[in-house]
Amino acid sequence: MTLWRGPNSLILASQSRARQALLAGAGLAFEAIAADIDERAIQQASRLSGPGEIALLLAREKARWVSSQRAGHFVVGADQTLALRDRLFNKPKDRAQALDQLRMLAGHRHELHSAVAVAQDGELVFEHVAVAGMTMRPMSDAELTAYVEAAGDRVVTSSVGAYQLEGLGVHLFERIEGDHFTILGLPLLPLLGFLRSRHLLAV
Repeated sequence: MTLWRGPNSLILASQSRARQALLAGAGLAFEAIAADIDERAIQQASRLSGPGEIALLLAREKARWVSSQRAGHFVVGADQTLALRDRLFNKPKDRAQALDQLRMLAGHRHELHSAVAVAQDGELVFEHVAVAGMTMRPMSDAELTAYVEAAGDRVVTSSVGAYQLEGLGVHLFERIEGDHFTILGLPLLPLLGFLRSRHLLAV
């Protein structure tokens, strides 16, 4: 059973398993369609430097692109950036790069900026940015290597911090400030509040 009550199907402009699991867990039926955009090129052309600004820009562009292809549908775009002080991180390309990133993050507090945007017919109708503070415990090279080996390529190259908190990544942290949904890359409560305000949900 779905709680979605829109006249057209809800669309998630993402192939992220975590984001799909969050929407499914909230009882929403949806389609997942990846946005065909060059994220790094858009980021560079924007000349934005703030992690929240960049996350929101990319969430907007994903939602707009997919909604321009699917008339009448509400399309959810989302993006997440990781900032360690003034340094921004991207998804690691391989295990070696993941290990390098984890070495920099170990023993420090970094921030995850998660943005969500909703578009309909190419026009933005909602957006929100949330922040979570993540303090990684000090870790030896042996511990980090053991984590990367155990987590495997799919985990360490599919998330911006080379970890998934809902899995083995929980072993990396000593403190977390922020909600679970923000950490997983989709500020779900504000999104549900917007959909409810448009009478698109059953509850």
